[in-house]
Amino acid sequence: MRLFPTLRLSILAAMLSLAASFAVAAIFGTVHGLVHDPQHKPIVGAQVTISSANSQWAQTATTNDVGTFQFNAVPIGDYEIEVTAAGFAGSRQRVTVTSGNILDLHIPMNVAAANTTVEVQAEAQTVDTQSSTSQTMLSGSDIGRTPGAQQANSLSLITDYVPGATMVHDQLHVRGGHQVTWLLDGVPVPNTNIASNVGPQFDPKDIEVIEVQRGGMSAAYGDRTYGAFNVVTRSGFERNREGEIIASYGNHHATDDQINFGSHTDRFAYFGSISGNRSDVGLEPPAATPIHDQAAGLSAFGSLIYNRSANDQLRLVTAVRGDHYQVPNTPEQQADGIRDVDDERDAFANFSWIHVAGPGLLLTVSPFYHHNSAKYAGGPNDTPVIPTDERTSDYAGGVATFGIARGAHNAQFGFESYGEHEDFLLALQQAGGGFRQQQALWGNHVAAFAQDQVRLGRYFTVNGGLRVSHFGGGLTETVADPRIGGALLIPRLNWVARAFYGRYYQPPPLLSVGGPVLELAVNNGFGFLPLKGERDEQHEFGLAIPWHGWSLDLADFTTRARNFFDHDALGNSNIFFPLTIADARIRGYEASLRSPQIARRAQLHLAFSRQWVQGFGGVSG
Repeated sequence: MRLFPTLRLSILAAMLSLAASFAVAAIFGTVHGLVHDPQHKPIVGAQVTISSANSQWAQTATTNDVGTFQFNAVPIGDYEIEVTAAGFAGSRQRVTVTSGNILDLHIPMNVAAANTTVEVQAEAQTVDTQSSTSQTMLSGSDIGRTPGAQQANSLSLITDYVPGATMVHDQLHVRGGHQVTWLLDGVPVPNTNIASNVGPQFDPKDIEVIEVQRGGMSAAYGDRTYGAFNVVTRSGFERNREGEIIASYGNHHATDDQINFGSHTDRFAYFGSISGNRSDVGLEPPAATPIHDQAAGLSAFGSLIYNRSANDQLRLVTAVRGDHYQVPNTPEQQADGIRDVDDERDAFANFSWIHVAGPGLLLTVSPFYHHNSAKYAGGPNDTPVIPTDERTSDYAGGVATFGIARGAHNAQFGFESYGEHEDFLLALQQAGGGFRQQQALWGNHVAAFAQDQVRLGRYFTVNGGLRVSHFGGGLTETVADPRIGGALLIPRLNWVARAFYGRYYQPPPLLSVGGPVLELAVNNGFGFLPLKGERDEQHEFGLAIPWHGWSLDLADFTTRARNFFDHDALGNSNIFFPLTIADARIRGYEASLRSPQIARRAQLHLAFSRQWVQGFGGVSG
């Protein structure tokens, strides 16, 4: 199988010139804390160590003259905080770091008894007390314990844990829409095409932590309203010159295999993998018995991290994969000799420079490149038309963010830009004639944002921001989207109540199809047309309830959309064309429940969602 896409050097050179416009690496949070004695007096000179629960990553700090400490640029995930001080018993507690937020800790220490050391085990903090975002955090161990979640073509890691996430006609839907954003180490992997891919962009076995945001997203997140999947990839910090071979075999002659290797020093870490998969049941079959439904894929992944100094880190993440699918048939189609296939290719490279400019000052600069292609090929026995659908998309650009965490403020300012080039070919043949049309387009998307998280005392936090987006392609659109939310920590109960209101703009696909598609071969009422971007207004209310390591999260949301993105199929061909519905309204409520580890062997989780979706007005496309 050919993995590496053919890149046109002239196109790539022109697009990479946009990499001077930078982008956001939002996989980091800040951990701030106060260490005090039983009389609530600050303890000066206490040693504080933060260490990852899943790797050997660790940092150490010393409390200042007012008893406080702070860790900047902490990757999202689960951590253990350990505090030691002369004359006091040691203290440990588990915490979870989320992207773009400050974790504010108050750590009490008891006086040590003579010649003894007492370890204080604090209850793990299972909810974010300052975020107004509906979010789910999963570690690599969570994925490994979930049946089927590590399979290359599986999104069980999303559908099993995230309320409102479902797979419909081999497409992931979240909260009623399928426009979602994937970020690798905080860097976006742009793809403006709607429903043209069924293959995965990376293997779940390469994930260390994934943070899912499905509502209440800050101004740093653009493009897609319905979900943001922020993936921290495996880095090698969990390895010491170690490798792993994963092999499996099951029903339908399914196998999903990987060879990976990684290691690290104090300053450098690397991880690489090669994966392959195949099965006799690839796509969702139209009949009870899968027919003509084989799938196969091959991929390679690599991650490099170099700590140039205590204040500078360089990260490179790259992957390439190819997938081949037989399009499943009904018994009638199989008897007629229909043998359609779909081939897809995907490759990306993200580079990040993370610089701690001073206490509470963090700069991230990340150029990126993404290639994605899909080719659907019909056969001579297709009826009523023989379709060929080929699309090749290239994206290049970057993001830059400057964060300031000072006092009660946690502010971020950022800029994001990418250019897109797309080649599109549609050919239809039927008895007596045919039709073939090809078009190439350029597009660009530029966005700037500013946001602040303000802590008004110990119990209330306000999150507000503004995102301004400009899209240029077949049409030009410029919008400004405000977002504001709040989080209230209810004293003694430690429950967190959330509220959010925001607007979003989603850049459209560069091309859609207009005209009587099924009759193209006999009358040429066919053409390409641009679609307007989707504009959404969302508000939601939520409540997070922690209890002895358990966490219950409740949310009620409403989304109103103009130019709602959807798609329609060409006959029974599995070719989906993007379209927009004039107006849509989505209303729902959700609940998720997670337990702590029970006897170090089991963990319970529940995800529930109920939604109502209505569409109004005309259809474009």
